[in-house]
Amino acid sequence: MLSRQSIAAVLPVVILPTWEGMVMLAQLSKRTPMPKLPKKTDFPVSQVRRYLEPGPIVLVSSKWQGATNIMTLGWHTILEFSPSLVGLMISGGNHSHRMIRESRECVINLPTTALTDTVVGIGNTSGATIDKFAKFDLTVEEASEVSAPLIGECHASFECRLHDDALVEKYNFFIFEVVKAHVAASPKHPETLHYTGEGVFVVSGKIISRRSLFRPEML
Repeated sequence: MLSRQSIAAVLPVVILPTWEGMVMLAQLSKRTPMPKLPKKTDFPVSQVRRYLEPGPIVLVSSKWQGATNIMTLGWHTILEFSPSLVGLMISGGNHSHRMIRESRECVINLPTTALTDTVVGIGNTSGATIDKFAKFDLTVEEASEVSAPLIGECHASFECRLHDDALVEKYNFFIFEVVKAHVAASPKHPETLHYTGEGVFVVSGKIISRRSLFRPEML
């Protein structure tokens, strides 16, 4: 029987058919445990976003004067439960900025890892010169409450209306109210993309539940 050391040496190419072999592979593939007191070093303050990106990468679709567009966005945050408020930082240099500011609405679409290359491609192109729905073969779906379209291939789509633009002029920060939500029935926890800079994404992984430890009102 192969030893643990020999398995580790050829792990990329060896497939063990026995149950014990599969267990050993699973043990070897476990992530390195996080130290209780990790040693920290100085880090550039301009790069802290690599650790503080608030949530999954989203695709923001918009429509204005008959034209549609999509942008890739990572800077967003939940602001309130009811009304359901979401904040988006949309740079003034993006073609979507003016379209969304003028139309005062958008749709926040949640892609999964199945759309990884599409997410990058949308971020690398401008809607000022191409139709991104056509370019990336995405399905236009009609929204219920706004004119901006939903992206059919995304796991979820949230129709939004501009709630507060007081911070747009100074910070490019839009506060939207989600007025209609569409979410696929499964999977309950989709694989989403989280950007860490340098062209690298972290994928949502293992689910850890501590529901029994929460006070009911905090769930």
